[in-house]
Amino acid sequence: MDKAGRIYVAGHRGLVGQALVRRLQKEGFGQLILAGHSELDLTDHEATEAFFAARRPEYIICAAGKVGGILANKTYPVDFLHENILIHTSLLKAAQRHGARKVLLLGSSCIYPRLAPQPIREDSLLAGPLEPTNQWYAMAKIAALMLGQAYREQYGLNVISAMPTNLYGPGDNFDLENSHVLPAMLRKFHEAKAGGLKSVTLWGSGAPLREFLHVDDLAGASLFLMEHYEAPEVINIGSGRESSIRELAGLVAEVVGFEGEIAWDASKPDGTPRKLLDISKISSLGWLPRLALREGLAETYQWFLAQPESRIRGVVK
Repeated sequence: MDKAGRIYVAGHRGLVGQALVRRLQKEGFGQLILAGHSELDLTDHEATEAFFAARRPEYIICAAGKVGGILANKTYPVDFLHENILIHTSLLKAAQRHGARKVLLLGSSCIYPRLAPQPIREDSLLAGPLEPTNQWYAMAKIAALMLGQAYREQYGLNVISAMPTNLYGPGDNFDLENSHVLPAMLRKFHEAKAGGLKSVTLWGSGAPLREFLHVDDLAGASLFLMEHYEAPEVINIGSGRESSIRELAGLVAEVVGFEGEIAWDASKPDGTPRKLLDISKISSLGWLPRLALREGLAETYQWFLAQPESRIRGVVK
């Protein structure tokens, strides 16, 4: 990417967007286009068209979208499907109309079949049924990447799509009603320690295996792909390492300093039994993750502790 180019980071206030801005600024990209929801609602086609006409972004990294864990997906299926589809249809149409040079769409590993062979290769897409607990979000992300491929084929718009694994890091969402597994664990253990509780109960059996990637590593991979990847096919971004949810709970408890018992509510859903991405494709291009899980968790917890209660609702400090 041209260091003087106009770069629009969609969703710059979210977990991924904040990391992208940090990395772009660190690398010396000086013309960042940033707009919060109050300035631009990407589900509004006319507003998005007017924004692109005025700002003329040359490069676009889309980290915008409605996200959440199992409970949020179960409770708001229409919102997850509808809002995410609107965001990408508005953005890609405006990007094509106003001459964007390159677009990166960031999706999610949940696009792959629930029982895909492990580690999951990019060609597993659409090879089987999705995980029911997040199928609405997954379908929206699949539609987005297919729409990107269609814009490339019909209009020549340079769109690439990357599928990150489970993410965490500074700027994460710690609201217990709609957060993902790792930030939810971190907050639960923190509050249990602060409240002097002797046990914490977590959802499921603890048996599922998950892969986690620090969001700063994702930001680095995103810039790498913007500069080194041109193919229409989706490409995975992950750490290449996995842990059981039970192992993860033990590690989070250790980082937080919670020494009580960890109980498991097996009546609650586990989700996909295993989800490890095959990252050989991006690795062959020269990119590898940098941060180990424990190091990243410790950094994330220190960020969490530094936040005011207004930023992380209801946290005991």
